[in-house]
Amino acid sequence: MKNLTPVIKSWLPAIFCLTFLLSAVYLLTNVKEIPAEKSTTVTSSIDSANILQKINPTDGYTINAVYGDIGPKLLAAGAIDFEKMKALYEEAGQPLTEAEVKILTKGSDEKIKISPENSYFLLNFLWAAGLANKNIILDEGPMMKYGEGKIGNFASTGGWTLGTKEATELYSKYKIVSLDSKQQAILDDFAFNSYRPCCSNPTGFPDCNHGMAALGLGEIMASQGASAEEIFEAFKYVNAFWFPQTYFDIANYFQAREGKDWQDVDARTVAGKDYSTPQGWQRVRQWLSDNNLIEKAPSSGGGCGV
Repeated sequence: MKNLTPVIKSWLPAIFCLTFLLSAVYLLTNVKEIPAEKSTTVTSSIDSANILQKINPTDGYTINAVYGDIGPKLLAAGAIDFEKMKALYEEAGQPLTEAEVKILTKGSDEKIKISPENSYFLLNFLWAAGLANKNIILDEGPMMKYGEGKIGNFASTGGWTLGTKEATELYSKYKIVSLDSKQQAILDDFAFNSYRPCCSNPTGFPDCNHGMAALGLGEIMASQGASAEEIFEAFKYVNAFWFPQTYFDIANYFQAREGKDWQDVDARTVAGKDYSTPQGWQRVRQWLSDNNLIEKAPSSGGGCGV
């Protein structure tokens, strides 16, 4: 399956260098080493297909939040150019579905659901939402602190070319969703305690597309009354669709080491830096390797690494 993330031929190497440099700067504390022993006996074999089905359910994972009028608002703001997005997916052999067209052009009261078929549509949709929505995390957080007046130099900004405007013109400019003070506190809790395995930064420092999409997810859910724990739980599954190998390994680890099925693994723990950063993931893989449990995740309908 082709990666449907926008193909950005104009990205400068400096964007990526800056992203990785800032990842190292921001992660000030070390990821904890996995203790030598735990309470349970290591499982000697795994059911790969079963684990993949649990992290990437064939029928998808439904989030307790609706699309509402977010799609039309993103089009009206210029955060998404419908024709550009339509052409991108057609060229990739994955044309927008009737439901996705409706989400973008008319809005939808359907709950957001991530599946093997729409995981990359949802990545781009949430990326646009996180980028354009007005929020203090973007206005006063690490993006501004480390951007030093060059906010367009991050992968999450310089890499967005599916709008009618430049990313710097979209950045935290539009009221796509509104949060009161309580909802913002919930978002802050999620944003600064959740990570992604492509870099070492939390969602509150969304310097890549996955981070900006995660911010968009958190904003949408918080604005619709979700608790922090509900957002972490949704993020556990969304991240697993975007990074299937990483979370296949993490699910394998918890199953083998602690006898826990994926649905029983604490979402806040999984989202933290001890697991959902490159450093955390590598420590998990080292443990799996030491116990002869390293295995490549079986391919799935919509699963591919980024």
